[in-house]
Amino acid sequence: MIDKKLGKEIIARRVAKELRDGQLVNLGIGLPTKIANYIPEGIEVSFQSENGMTGLEKLSESDKENEDIINAGGGYVGVLENGAFFDTSFSFGLIRGGHVDLTVLGALEVDKMGNLASWIIPGKLVPGMGGAMDLVTGAKKVIIAMLHTAKGKPKILEECTLPLTAKGVIDLIVTELGVMEVTDEGIVLKEINKDTTIEEIKSLTACELIIDDDLQVMEI
Repeated sequence: MIDKKLGKEIIARRVAKELRDGQLVNLGIGLPTKIANYIPEGIEVSFQSENGMTGLEKLSESDKENEDIINAGGGYVGVLENGAFFDTSFSFGLIRGGHVDLTVLGALEVDKMGNLASWIIPGKLVPGMGGAMDLVTGAKKVIIAMLHTAKGKPKILEECTLPLTAKGVIDLIVTELGVMEVTDEGIVLKEINKDTTIEEIKSLTACELIIDDDLQVMEI
């Protein structure tokens, strides 16, 4: 198994390769915020935070934190010269109006139909859904960035068991083990980490995986 800390870095680096020049991108709390640290050279994107900002920079170093500027997850961030601040109604107008090109979120569970469960485990205290429901239905493309398992249990399932955030919204799943595309036929394994095998990925996935005929090694 790949170390958890290394796994998160692998995921962030790989998802960053999906960024395209000129995009408006929303990064969910936790692991997805790390993606801003790995923007490919020559690519300019504008990161949006649902608490009312565009033009976010990468996560701030601890000795350079500005306590007045935080992202939706409460992390300290910088803002570019062309960044902007606005109220949350305008922010969600961007999201619900279909102006966000890409959103990257974590997940508790996903399934072969592209369903997403990301906001609650029944019986546990949680702050609420946040902007996830709006983001996955309003963004033009949805990428799930998550570790492949939780405490050894698969997070990619035949059918989600937890309350759903949204149905049929996922386009791409990126874990430390591989890159998977959600299609009408099911989940297609497109890329594989060089340090794993198809057999291992299958054993840690609780639904059938379709292996792409042109399976590639995961670029990191």
